[in-house]
Amino acid sequence: MPNNGRAGFNHASPRTTRGSVVQFMRIRYSLLNAVAIAGLLAVGPAASLSGAEQESRNLKSIASPDQRITAIFNLNEGKPSYLVNFRGRPLILPSALGFDLKDGALKSEFTLLDAKTSAFDETWTQPWGEQRLVRNHYNELTVTLQQTTEPKRKLRVVFRVFDHAIAFRYEWPEQAGLKDFEIMDERTEFRLASDPMTLWQPALRPQQTEQLYARTRLSELLRQTRLPQGDESFGDNPKKEPVKAATTPLTMQTDDGVYLVIHEADLTDFAAMQLQPRDNHTLKSFLTPWSDGVRIRASAPTVSPWRFVMISDKLSDIGERTTLTALNLNPPSRIADTSWIKPGKYVGIWWGMHLGKHTWNPSKPGESSTDGLGATTKNTWAYIDFAAKNGFDGVLVEGWNKGWAADWVAHAAEFSFTEPNAEFDLASLAAYAHDKGVDLISHHETGSIITNYEAQAEAAFAQMEKLGIRHLKTGYVGMEPRVNRYDANGKLIGAEYLDGQYMVRHYRKITALAAKHHVMIDVHEPIKDTGERRTWPNMMTREGSRGQEYNAWAPDGGNPPAHDVNLVFTRFLSGPMDFTPGVLQVTFPEFRKKNRVNTTVAKQLAMYVTFYSPLQMAADLIENYEKHPDLLQFIKDVPTDWEETRMLNGALGEFVTIARKQRGSEDWFIGSITDEKKRSFDLALNFLPKKQKYIAEIYRDADDADWKSNPYAHAIEKRAVTSDSQLTVALAPGGGAAIRLRQATKQDELATNAR
Repeated sequence: MPNNGRAGFNHASPRTTRGSVVQFMRIRYSLLNAVAIAGLLAVGPAASLSGAEQESRNLKSIASPDQRITAIFNLNEGKPSYLVNFRGRPLILPSALGFDLKDGALKSEFTLLDAKTSAFDETWTQPWGEQRLVRNHYNELTVTLQQTTEPKRKLRVVFRVFDHAIAFRYEWPEQAGLKDFEIMDERTEFRLASDPMTLWQPALRPQQTEQLYARTRLSELLRQTRLPQGDESFGDNPKKEPVKAATTPLTMQTDDGVYLVIHEADLTDFAAMQLQPRDNHTLKSFLTPWSDGVRIRASAPTVSPWRFVMISDKLSDIGERTTLTALNLNPPSRIADTSWIKPGKYVGIWWGMHLGKHTWNPSKPGESSTDGLGATTKNTWAYIDFAAKNGFDGVLVEGWNKGWAADWVAHAAEFSFTEPNAEFDLASLAAYAHDKGVDLISHHETGSIITNYEAQAEAAFAQMEKLGIRHLKTGYVGMEPRVNRYDANGKLIGAEYLDGQYMVRHYRKITALAAKHHVMIDVHEPIKDTGERRTWPNMMTREGSRGQEYNAWAPDGGNPPAHDVNLVFTRFLSGPMDFTPGVLQVTFPEFRKKNRVNTTVAKQLAMYVTFYSPLQMAADLIENYEKHPDLLQFIKDVPTDWEETRMLNGALGEFVTIARKQRGSEDWFIGSITDEKKRSFDLALNFLPKKQKYIAEIYRDADDADWKSNPYAHAIEKRAVTSDSQLTVALAPGGGAAIRLRQATKQDELATNAR
């Protein structure tokens, strides 16, 4: 996303402009859409309402800085609701706000105590990311409500309206009538004005984040999200019916070309929000419950996460700004010195286990594998040497520690996070890696036995710091989407969801502990990303979706070509993902006859640009990279830290092209991927600086390439380009293109002239 010359706003302080904003709102909203206001107030045409009449009816409004988006709060007969307009038209119709508590409700019988407006504008710098400079510019409305009945509880709702989003959160101020409390349901609604096309994923089922995405009308989501019969119900579902819900981010496109994404930000001490479909194109918040049905245990003062909706008539705005909006809704970094936090690329002992070449289990060498245990000193030395030779920053080793067994999920309580297996010399390998300029990346698979992990975590992180191991991949495979919770005496209390409040607290605890010991985190089976990397920038990346490993063993044949495109418009809108791209040997009949990677090799390269992660894995076996040095070159060249990002074109679930500028360099990289369909288009390079010559190094599908029948066919080309040039990009079915645009040298110019 371009900076647009806004660097002058850097470190600006908040500017309160209540008087001018309120005056402007009174003028503007006397002319608001009649249908929208009538829906809120159940009165006649909006044009008949003066500013004073709107004030008397408890109608409060706030507009985005560019005036395209308006959020309208209303308190009608004691019930709070909100509405959102885009370009003067209703987009979100009157939608409920509030909560049900265990000892009463916070959704009605309110009176308006106060309403304040303010404005804020700053530009801050990410220590790493897809965009170095991030502008945080919004107008804010805070309404304070108090119930008229005893104990007269107070609730605040804070709205922030950005040029491309509307966000709101709830605040429970300190008060005599509300101290410790339990939330049983959140009543927040998103009532859409139409029936948009929706990219969605079912929630509250096994491996919920690793489901494929469906593309249907929003109305169809209501029919398709039912869980298998027999799943338990929750507090507001006395008939024991299965829960229907979809995960966030949820991406939509209206028939008139408006894009929306519903998500949340700053999920700190709350349960994750799922979205329950209701009639009339309505989505209702569903908080992931504790095992006893309680959704949230809290003490005032406290706040909820932000609920936010991205809104634009340009798909590029959604692709470029959604993660940045989540970051802006999180507090600034709690790590004062971030100099030790570094992006990079890594290889590792991982893909071989998924293929069946190696095993995680040291107890029976060779069991379910061709070469036995993967995590050995010998194998790790080879990977360290390969990483050093080819400029990779780290080597991941899974299965290095004691506790792995054939059925390691059943024996997860036996995992040690400090003791290596008998064939792995942890201390000497860490030292050898450092001598080679490479970091050893540790792995903590918890098997979802949280008590075992938390009991050892301090000692494990201290050991990592002592050995100079600065990166950690964690895992929570087990009863997913649930983990067993035990009391202090080891008695089972219940099974908790991975995105319930219990686990939200755990993930934050581990992230903070890692920061204390200068360790960077890559979480698998994680809680969803809600922008917390701004507060904890050592929280580098995470899984949280159906990744590359499904191509190695999934009974359904792995990820279809459209899945890779869907991820860009869904999962990657929440933040970085460790998808583990770069598999160049896309067929492997010697290991898995019924599986393969369902892409061309060029698409695997393009993923390094279209899929953002500050820690990117080159996932294939090192012998396969040695077979393909021409393709490996792009993986070696592509960076993982960016100055800016632009979405150049795309269509939901079909194809996408992304360009990123390398941080600290004038070089650009372009990635383009498609679904099962072949595509061709011209790509303008007008984002390049004027009068500067570049060399385009193009890694593309060959003319006869096809993901299914000819996945290895590729071509590598070079051509001189400028900002006036266009590149014709041809994508094979299931294919892609990866392009490096580097500044031309004198040698390049001499070579061009010679030709």
